[in-house]
Amino acid sequence: MEEITPTPGKTTIAPEVLLTIARLTTLNVAGVSRMSSLPGGVNRLFNRGIGEGVRIDIQDNQVVNADLYVILKNDVNIRDVSRNIQHSVARAISEMVGMRVGRVNVHIEDIDYPVETEAPRS
Repeated sequence: MEEITPTPGKTTIAPEVLLTIARLTTLNVAGVSRMSSLPGGVNRLFNRGIGEGVRIDIQDNQVVNADLYVILKNDVNIRDVSRNIQHSVARAISEMVGMRVGRVNVHIEDIDYPVETEAPRS
């Protein structure tokens, strides 16, 4: 067997990659309807580490903290879905990027209820 020697250099991961991992992982959790917009208005447009429904903070280039803003389906256990989101996102970031995850905060912004249509009048 041939031994592989490491090549000198470094790998840099853009914050947008972490945003995408967190967002797509969250959307794949059962009970999540969609991501919510972030609170904060215009100021968030100029900040790096902020994407659709996700805010990422990286401490010392080693520890990832995430805030996820979600809208859940109406027929789910909020606590269970929140814990599944936290576990799934932490695992995905850790396994895919190799960074340590400090916190995954889940913010339930709304619940999607089915739209009731009015019955036709006779």
